[in-house]
This record gives sequence, structure tokens and C-alpha cells, in this order.
Amino acid sequence: MRKSVILLSTLFIALSFVGCKPKQSAYRQVYEQAKQREIAQNNQSTTAPQVEEEDVIVSKPAQSDVTVRKERFTVMDGEDQSRLQRFSVVVGSFSNPTNARGRKAEVEALGYKALLVENEMGMLRVIASSFPTRDQAVTSRDALRERYPDAWLLELDR
Repeated sequence: MRKSVILLSTLFIALSFVGCKPKQSAYRQVYEQAKQREIAQNNQSTTAPQVEEEDVIVSKPAQSDVTVRKERFTVMDGEDQSRLQRFSVVVGSFSNPTNARGRKAEVEALGYKALLVENEMGMLRVIASSFPTRDQAVTSRDALRERYPDAWLLELDR
């Protein structure tokens, strides 16, 4: 009886290892499908009509639809207020100081000189960049929206 229990448990363990082994054919099939899609995309891009350079019209997007929030705020302790200008790009708004500092560190790791400010309601704003003109701020906001889709503009209310 004891030998049969040991034999059955050994057989069960061996079958479980064999059953869990991934089949190479499944990986191969997925690889072949991806390769076919890549080839199809390359064929479409080579057969796409070529646009002559003189036919391309490049224009700046209209800035009139950009909303700017006006707030009074103070710079947090230890922050350099001289970097703050009229229009700022906000990449985070937090009530928790730890979360605000974390986002600030994240933005600084991307190469921005971020600032922490606090509005009259006690919300901490993480400012990634600040500019004297609205157009410059919009351009920066659009670049930051790739990483932070909720980035918005804040105007200093003096």
C-alpha cells in the first residue's frame, strides 16, 4: 500500500512538471503572426502615396482654446521663488505633502527644475516649468503631456 502511494505521488509530480512545460509551437505561432503584421505594415508604408514637400502646410495650433487657471499661491519652504514666472505648468496637485514631494522628485529626474507651491485652499501644486509668456507655457505643457496627460497651466494671481 505504501509503495503504491509513493508511486502515485511520484507519477503525479512528474506529470505536473511535464504538463506545465510551455510548448514551443505556441511561441512560434505568435512570433509568426507578429512577423506577418510587421511585413504588412511595411508594405502599406511603402505603397502609401508620397506627399510632395511643397504640399505640406505646417501651422501652430490655435492657443485660444487653452484654459489657464488663476490662483494665489505661496512657494513652499526651501524652494527658489526667483524661478517662478507668470505662467506655470502644473503636473500634479496633492493634499498629501509626501505625494507632492514624490512627484517633484519624479519630474526633477526628467531634467526639470520643479517647484512646490501651496494655494489658498492648502493644495500642493507641483510646477515643472515656469515662463513669462502663455505661448511658451503651452508649448512646455504639450511636451509634458506625453508623460503627464493631466498637465495644466496656472497663472500667478498677484
